[in-house]
Amino acid sequence: MSQRAVWWITLLLASTGPIRAAQSTDRKVPAPTVKSGPVLPTDDKTVPLSTVKNSVYLIGPEDVLDVSVWKEPDVSRVVTVRPDGQISLPLINDIQAAGLSPEQLASTIAEKLRKFVNEPQVTVIVTAMNSQRVFVIGEVLRAGAFPLLPGMTVLQALGSAGGFTTFADVKKIHIMRVRDGKKIQFQFNYREVLKGNQPERNINLEPGDTIVVP
Repeated sequence: MSQRAVWWITLLLASTGPIRAAQSTDRKVPAPTVKSGPVLPTDDKTVPLSTVKNSVYLIGPEDVLDVSVWKEPDVSRVVTVRPDGQISLPLINDIQAAGLSPEQLASTIAEKLRKFVNEPQVTVIVTAMNSQRVFVIGEVLRAGAFPLLPGMTVLQALGSAGGFTTFADVKKIHIMRVRDGKKIQFQFNYREVLKGNQPERNINLEPGDTIVVP
């Protein structure tokens, strides 16, 4: 091959490189699909995110409250909520506490104290949540009262009780509840719920509920 032919081949290869590079850059790559919002598992037992709410603690009877008024030690008190849902404080006497959050109660106390104290700053701390309890009785290893945690279910309460005795009839467990002065009873078959056959029976407990294991 002559030197002139080699020169033409080298020139041809050099000229085609940029063309191919330009063609490759013009090729469009499809953008990846992006889904907005949370992606939940398809398992029908999964709780949708829309149903999850931040729980706010509401004061109830027998709760112990530390009511502190800044720079007013004579007004500050540790009080127990009476069965009627009220507490007693100096200057303002009785005030409704049950059914309010600690922040709401602090605001209400501060409003009533403005007649006697200049710009009162009130803090309410729940030191003992005695109203938020459930009871497990019968054929369990540790019968008694247990703190009611947010979203606590029957299965979780039974777990807190340490399990069953050898004489327990786990198919005939029932939950007793008092609502508006009326007694309500829920049946609970432990074996069926544990198998996933009756998930609706594993209800969320309410303050004062009693689980009876015969």
